[in-house]
Amino acid sequence: MERTAILAITKNGIKVASTIKENFPTWQIFAPSKFADSTNVNWYDDSTTAKIAELYKNNDAIICIFSLGAVIRLIAPHLGDKKTDPAVIVIDDKANFVISTLSGHLGGANELAADVAKKLGTTAVITTAADVNKTIPVDLVGRRFGWSIDDDSTVTKISAFMVNDEKIGIYQDAGERNWWEGDLPKNVTVYDTFEKLEQSDSKGVLIITDKKITGEILKNAVVYRPKTLVVGIGLHGNTTKEKIVECLNVCLEKFGLSHKAIARFVSLKKPQENSSLVDAAKEFGVPVEYFEREELAKVRIPNPSVMVEAYEGTASVSEAASILSSKGILVVEKQKFPPDLTIAVARIEK
Repeated sequence: MERTAILAITKNGIKVASTIKENFPTWQIFAPSKFADSTNVNWYDDSTTAKIAELYKNNDAIICIFSLGAVIRLIAPHLGDKKTDPAVIVIDDKANFVISTLSGHLGGANELAADVAKKLGTTAVITTAADVNKTIPVDLVGRRFGWSIDDDSTVTKISAFMVNDEKIGIYQDAGERNWWEGDLPKNVTVYDTFEKLEQSDSKGVLIITDKKITGEILKNAVVYRPKTLVVGIGLHGNTTKEKIVECLNVCLEKFGLSHKAIARFVSLKKPQENSSLVDAAKEFGVPVEYFEREELAKVRIPNPSVMVEAYEGTASVSEAASILSSKGILVVEKQKFPPDLTIAVARIEK
């Protein structure tokens, strides 16, 4: 984790912290100034209560080398929720155990505890049910690939089904296929069509798709959005951000695709970057990629334009750019929004 603080409040704790820093040199050590004897530590004069409040606010993870009970009392006033709280792990003064204490899954404390314990040659203590039972952590599926969850309100319920060995169905039609290593848990069944999933007796379901999902199935489903859609855009210099956003939303709705599955916008490289395109991409939270006209001209597309070729030196911008970037297939052929905008969408095949 980029911002990790190690908090030690005893001489032994500082020694343990120094050993950790040898293995993770970018992490910062904090300790009371009364022990000051080196430059490898950020010595503080205020109370540990005040210091942990500061560290809690400004770090992705905190490693506390003192008793678990004391740590709980110190962090209790600052608890928010698992989406925003930093990872907290606790190590005893002799480094016998490395305990994942807070934000085990989403915050990464479980993985952090395992990594630190391995370096220290000691024991990681992890108590989350999915890890103990070696089953699928519902809130982490695809996270390493950048997948997002459509609606996290069902995560807790489906997680409970998972760890209690209730029947779980999975359907996937997009995204990376290697999101789970090894054999799936015995209570989990993969279905090769969405219809079979709907007809199954699964108590909870995991759906991995870039398509919009509706209906009763959502009550007991977690829907994951892999980054599989590449949006090709052809536009004029005076095309507005508002028009790009509005027309893209029209396309997504018409073809039943989720905006959360967009990986990037792509277009023709020009001498000056189009600010409207950049601003629209920011609204969707994605980057913009550009191609030279010579690259686009080589791409086979279904809807070439003589007029675009005359003006731009390539018979296609939106279709060609989306195909070239995705290395996949078009799922939305060129949609025209006269007089100044075309949109096409291709799917990245994993």
